[in-house]
Amino acid sequence: MSTETGQAVRAAMARAAAENRAALIAYVTFGDPTPQATLDIVLAAVAAGADVIELGVPFSDPSADGPSIQRAMEWALAAGAGLPSALNMVAALRARGCQVPLVLFGYYNPIVVYGVAKFANACADVGVDAVLTVDLPVNELAELATPLGNHNVAVIPLLAPTSTPARFIKAAAFAPPFIYYISMTGVTGGALSRAADSAASNDERVRNTEAIRAATGVPVAVGFGIRTPADAAAVAQYADGVIVGSAIVDAVAAGPAATAPARVQAYLATLRAAVGRTP
Repeated sequence: MSTETGQAVRAAMARAAAENRAALIAYVTFGDPTPQATLDIVLAAVAAGADVIELGVPFSDPSADGPSIQRAMEWALAAGAGLPSALNMVAALRARGCQVPLVLFGYYNPIVVYGVAKFANACADVGVDAVLTVDLPVNELAELATPLGNHNVAVIPLLAPTSTPARFIKAAAFAPPFIYYISMTGVTGGALSRAADSAASNDERVRNTEAIRAATGVPVAVGFGIRTPADAAAVAQYADGVIVGSAIVDAVAAGPAATAPARVQAYLATLRAAVGRTP
């Protein structure tokens, strides 16, 4: 796999590392609460200091997501959002001067329906930097990574607490700009501070993140369960990137749609201030 893919994402991760902090990676569901509102929400996230934006593509069966993102996707689909309009949103963001790396985040079925080769070409045309498909395991990822790589678009592999060292190596073979480490088993929207997540569980997250980085030589971003500045600060001490999703979706839903960008910007600013590393 070409190391030329995902250069903007690589640069963002490297820039954060040079500033002695973790990169802040923000997930926004496209179309929630409306497709047009998403543009302002993404720009607000960028203004708050997000280094990378994951733009969630609505899908009717989001099996990896918890209640918050499931509801957001239902609302987005009802508003007419989908993969074609998500691609159009990337183009609109680029037209508005958004230079932050954009990762399309979603499920494989809409891509198959759209056509994998057509999708890869469209990603390159509109300015997608990378694609993450939560239900396409590393053993099968080449069928998407190869056509995307032909257009210099990267894939972001996912690894979980149950992943083996052999899977680490398979993920590294795609030369991704970073690897997404799912910090806990289950769906999105949990909390790192919940009682079931003991200090021993946190130690395991640290060990797994370090093991993936050592085995692959690739930056590791940690997601699932990060909601508070304290969560972000703790993860930033050992991870290359801090990924926040459900809490952003909850901020969007917490009040009128017109003020959602301001809520997201205020919330993410607190996380951006928290991701610096202790000297």
